[in-house]
Amino acid sequence: MKLSVDEFRRWKQKSITLLGMSGVGKTRLACLLRHHHWFHFSGDYRIGTRYLDEPILDHIKKELMQIPIMKELLRSDSIQIRNNISVDNLSPVSTFMGKLGDPEKGGLGLSEFKYRQELHRQAEIAAMKDVPEFIEKAHYIYGYDHFINDAGGSLCELDDPEIIKILAENTLILYIKASKQDEEELINRAKKYPKPLYYREAFLDEQLAVYMKEKDLQFVALIEPDDFARWVFPRLFYSRIPRYEAIAKEYGYTITTEEIGSINDEAGFLGLVENVLGKK
Repeated sequence: MKLSVDEFRRWKQKSITLLGMSGVGKTRLACLLRHHHWFHFSGDYRIGTRYLDEPILDHIKKELMQIPIMKELLRSDSIQIRNNISVDNLSPVSTFMGKLGDPEKGGLGLSEFKYRQELHRQAEIAAMKDVPEFIEKAHYIYGYDHFINDAGGSLCELDDPEIIKILAENTLILYIKASKQDEEELINRAKKYPKPLYYREAFLDEQLAVYMKEKDLQFVALIEPDDFARWVFPRLFYSRIPRYEAIAKEYGYTITTEEIGSINDEAGFLGLVENVLGKK
């Protein structure tokens, strides 16, 4: 959605999508706006509570079945297992996605890893298709004035043009571009605390081949899961930048982590958006 400053100001029920890598400040900004009567739609929360809820629970139950007392309780329906996912706690989703590598160190085999990656891709597509419906719900059921879509960091990897068009038709898209300093901080943080992430299959295959050759490994089961996650993150980060930029160029606008870093209220956010629109 492309708007002039005047059109944006007259837009009574604003709907905005935030794009960018995990860690650039999307959720912080969305949570801030939530306190100013904006409906906060979290893509990752929707994925975990709606589209991956059952696979996540099945994974947990399968692990618990390895424990004799839990096996007995589960088979007799004596206990109930449920997810406790929140916007601030998406650990069940990350745990389900897992990391590639040595099963003795918590890693997944390549086929299982790719299977879970594909489930996540389908779930993220479905969650973003829900955005128009939730824009309506936000206004007419919950009574919110405005809507903020806190999209997952892997949205640019889905290779599904329909999703971008849906978001562009229903929301104003803002890509949050990391400054050089923030790029370094994000990469350093990912290396210090490696976590499960989504990778396009073509990207994964290409980078995995390079890693295996570089480390002189013959089998995926020999990979140290955290080491691969640390090694691949900078490559993933820089592969996503042109994808984000292409979306922003055609369908939206770009703001920076430095610009949103100083925002502490709704007025500051709206002023930033108007400034960006005015430059166009």
